[in-house]
Amino acid sequence: MQLDRRRMLASLGLLGAGAAFARPAFAQPLRDYPFTLGVAAGDPWPNGFVIWTRLAPQPLQKGGGMPHAVFPVAWEVADDERFRNVVRKGTADAAPELGHSVHVELTGLEPARPYWYRFLIDGHASPIGRARTAPPAMGAVERLRIGVAGCQNYEHGFYTAYQYMAGEDLDAIFHYGDYIYEGAAGKRSEVPVVREHVGPEPERIDDYRLRYALYKLDPDLQAAHASTAFMMTFDDHEVDNNWAGDHDQDGTDPAKFLVRRFSALQAWYENLPVRAAQLPRNGGIQMYRRLDYGKLLRVHLLDTRQYRDDQLCDKAGERNCRDPRGLEQGKIMDDREHQWLRDGLDSAFNWNLIAQQVVVMPYAYREEEATGKLGLDSWRGYPESRRRLVKAIEEKKPANVIIATGDVHQNMVGYVPARDEEPDRNQVATEFVCTSISSLGDGQDVKPRNADWRSLVAQNPNMLLVNGQRGYHVFTITEGSWRTDIMKVDKVSDHTGRLSRLASFTVEPGSALASQG
Repeated sequence: MQLDRRRMLASLGLLGAGAAFARPAFAQPLRDYPFTLGVAAGDPWPNGFVIWTRLAPQPLQKGGGMPHAVFPVAWEVADDERFRNVVRKGTADAAPELGHSVHVELTGLEPARPYWYRFLIDGHASPIGRARTAPPAMGAVERLRIGVAGCQNYEHGFYTAYQYMAGEDLDAIFHYGDYIYEGAAGKRSEVPVVREHVGPEPERIDDYRLRYALYKLDPDLQAAHASTAFMMTFDDHEVDNNWAGDHDQDGTDPAKFLVRRFSALQAWYENLPVRAAQLPRNGGIQMYRRLDYGKLLRVHLLDTRQYRDDQLCDKAGERNCRDPRGLEQGKIMDDREHQWLRDGLDSAFNWNLIAQQVVVMPYAYREEEATGKLGLDSWRGYPESRRRLVKAIEEKKPANVIIATGDVHQNMVGYVPARDEEPDRNQVATEFVCTSISSLGDGQDVKPRNADWRSLVAQNPNMLLVNGQRGYHVFTITEGSWRTDIMKVDKVSDHTGRLSRLASFTVEPGSALASQG
């Protein structure tokens, strides 16, 4: 399905009610190569997926070097890599109101098979992308392979992990968020800067477009996008660090912050392979949604940012946060999303994957006593929301709940217990926390012989593994088992990082317990 231009502009508030609409004339042909930001696919359904590109011949200039005009972009989908048999083709408008991005929702494709796609304009051809359609609804599925990645701070390291992911032959990649980081160029941190941001901290739409362009110029990220479809979500850095609902961390007037938030969410839509249902409107975006893979897997993509209450204060006198006396009232999702998730947990599927952003399981930071750090940006700061989640799992009794998480730049494996007071008993779900692609730099291994590791496990009997290196996860899913391979890259500070398997964990049907090996 193509996005109707009048409907698009109206949804963005660029057309008044009943306004006359006249299609603007198309611009002159493009001379310079416009597909510098690559291609991408997303959100597979049995009959298709969305394909994306964005025209930007000068990607780091305002407007991507594009004239303020509409450009018709041809697209083709083939069932072979050489495009000898084109099965779908058409034209979509790249409009300046959406940063000259193109989103095409493909339909009419066969389920459970790969397709190749490309875009064409004025004699220029885009790179070729590949994506696989989902299996038929409630159909039998022998095996799925789903990757997990996120937290890709451009300044902290190279995207070597994506280079390896591109060769993994995955059915899809779940991206848990922090696709961009909003720090200004030259902002100092404790992590060595290996390459610098361009431009100021984003606040307006042009700032965010520039930041996405910088990130999407990375060849390893482009390769990963071209290799398979992504299931995109967002966390905090796509807008501002630790934002929550209509609050930022600096105490900005919520009315003003919502203007920035809308610009950020529009840029997220413009630069990623998501459907028209995710187009921002009415000040927000419909991010949470479901994707099914036959009867083998149901994926619940959550939004833990847009509807949450402000974070709790964790120090006396702290400002721009929620009074800790309101501990039980804070929500990380609103009532509507909680009910949506509860209704969708379904035992008809062999596995239910809750794909979201911040750590769910109880977790005490090892430096907590020294620093007072409480991890209140996670579900830990919203205990009533976690109790509601656990209650929904216990009451609905869906088959085999797995939680996929990111945010903390560590690999972690552990359990979500029925009660925090008994963290090593009555587990309702297994949680796999995926480390970052590059955030916090090379990192370090955390081994059982380290005193810090033993202390951490002693504080967290529901945890099986902690590791602080970079990389990604691969879920191999069958009716009879769920295997998580934790893949690590030994360095991201230069381009020589080597890939290895850190560990593998297997979960059997009917049990939340993971075995290593």
